[in-house]
Amino acid sequence: MIRSLLLLALYLIPALASANPGDVRRFPARGAATAQLRIQGSTDIEVFAAVIADYQRLHPGTEVVYEDVIAWDMYARYLHPPGGGQRADLLISASMDLQTKLVNDGYALQHRSPQTEALPAWAQWRHEVFGISYEPVAIVYNTRRLPAERVPRTRRQLLELLRAPDAPLRGKVGTYDAGRSGVGYLFATQDSQLGSIAGALLAALGDNRVRLEERTGVLLDKVSSGELWLAYNVLGSYAQARIEAGAPLGIVEPEDYTLVVLRTALIPRGAEHAPEARRFLDYLLSPRGQQVLSREARLRPILPPAGAGAGPPRTFRPIALGPGLLVYLDALKRHQFLDAWRSSTQPPARGP
Repeated sequence: MIRSLLLLALYLIPALASANPGDVRRFPARGAATAQLRIQGSTDIEVFAAVIADYQRLHPGTEVVYEDVIAWDMYARYLHPPGGGQRADLLISASMDLQTKLVNDGYALQHRSPQTEALPAWAQWRHEVFGISYEPVAIVYNTRRLPAERVPRTRRQLLELLRAPDAPLRGKVGTYDAGRSGVGYLFATQDSQLGSIAGALLAALGDNRVRLEERTGVLLDKVSSGELWLAYNVLGSYAQARIEAGAPLGIVEPEDYTLVVLRTALIPRGAEHAPEARRFLDYLLSPRGQQVLSREARLRPILPPAGAGAGPPRTFRPIALGPGLLVYLDALKRHQFLDAWRSSTQPPARGP
């Protein structure tokens, strides 16, 4: 019993460790306030603000409160609201495994509507968690620092670059900290299952003093400034938005395989404003909402527009919603995986 409790504590530590509240923005109703919606999302407020603004054009009486939090905190705050505080009405996250666990453990409400029924089977699970957009997981690099001829197009090429005698990426490469970032942990575990060179690549990242960060924005800030030359396994949509704003960034969707993650939404049990959450979710999945997600937030829509051409490239490897995502959330397996991951990416300092 004691061992089980210790393992559970190890599992929850990354989520509970962050005492700082997320960034909160209140979007007042445009008219007389008749409803409220509280959203917690791991999508940056700046990215999602345009989506909320468009929703309020349709529903001017709804006040929206959006809290930008990392996925682990979102999961922990639902289970243990700080100070007995108010829970969110809608949880939006790319950490598909944590969202799936909430559903599996009975913490989500079912929702059926014409919009959710239109989703492909792989984009929803048990009518309780729904994909609202999808994102390829990319390599992002600084176009002014890394010559075009050295830009890796596959993981093997990245491994060769990390092992190059002149060590161009020594101290200049970054990725998510799998111990602190929900999506980082998801991507790392998926790589371990799909990639034949995953172990060698982690070791090479460690040998190059990889910089580990919790959030996409921080990694992209450092690549944009030239502090880092390359970031591995990051959400490409954020980089694309910066490219369009003039940042010196390039995006590579690896040709060996490109992980594709769903940004998912669920309505948690106990949501005070569940009817408004259902209405907002249906908006996100409507043709208008999908267009706004694509045009304004630069997120790839889960539903292709009418008349769309061929599907995604064959190299795309979508991460499927469902119980398979729970494997690495087992407390013992998570502890073992992170021990091995840290020993590779953070090796002991070598002597002179």
